[in-house]
Amino acid sequence: MTASITWTLPAGADAFAVPDAPAPGRVVSPPRPMASPEQGRRASADPARSADANPSLDDLDERALIDACRAERQGAFDLLVERHRRSVYQLCYRFVGNHEDASDLSQDVFLRAYKGLRSFRGQSSLATWLYRIGVNVCLNRVSANAPAQKMTEPIEERQYVDTRSESPADHLLRAERDARVRAAITELPRKQRATLILRVYHEMSHQEIADVLGSSVGAVKTNFFHALSNLKKRLGTQCI
Repeated sequence: MTASITWTLPAGADAFAVPDAPAPGRVVSPPRPMASPEQGRRASADPARSADANPSLDDLDERALIDACRAERQGAFDLLVERHRRSVYQLCYRFVGNHEDASDLSQDVFLRAYKGLRSFRGQSSLATWLYRIGVNVCLNRVSANAPAQKMTEPIEERQYVDTRSESPADHLLRAERDARVRAAITELPRKQRATLILRVYHEMSHQEIADVLGSSVGAVKTNFFHALSNLKKRLGTQCI
């Protein structure tokens, strides 16, 4: 299978808040083989049967949509991207902290998913599988760009903080604190960084994080504990 996904970057987005995922372009799937004359006559003779055999893509559950993608049904992978693009984009954004890189990484995640969909065994949910691909892609990118890589918003997400009543001095202090927290997160070991992002920003359970990272719940708890401890050491008396 081949795919082409184009992402349009959002204009004027808040640099501290995770924006909505930019809409992807259409995924071009190979043309479906033409039906034989006999198949065409059967479909014409029994339109209800034909409709039952090809339900609307919007009506498909996760497993049926995966099967439709594997069968290269037109528009199936477009719908899969549409259902998961926001969460994948936000995951990537929280690793790299800028829209351009997050868009590139999101495209890479879905291209890898498109190529690997035939080997997806369904032992986890599709969302978990996409998160696993996303974490691996993002960790590879930030490792390659270290130590220059910038990080995303601080632990308490800015979009939930009302800053309208902040004085200029308070705003400056918050910006300085945010920058310190972002810098501290970029210095965490890979597994600690991934665990922190999934636990704090995506509010995943320990079991869900273990499924994404391919580790045990005990290892996830340990990584999260050490991540917080390391942040406190790097930030001194600053609260997290």
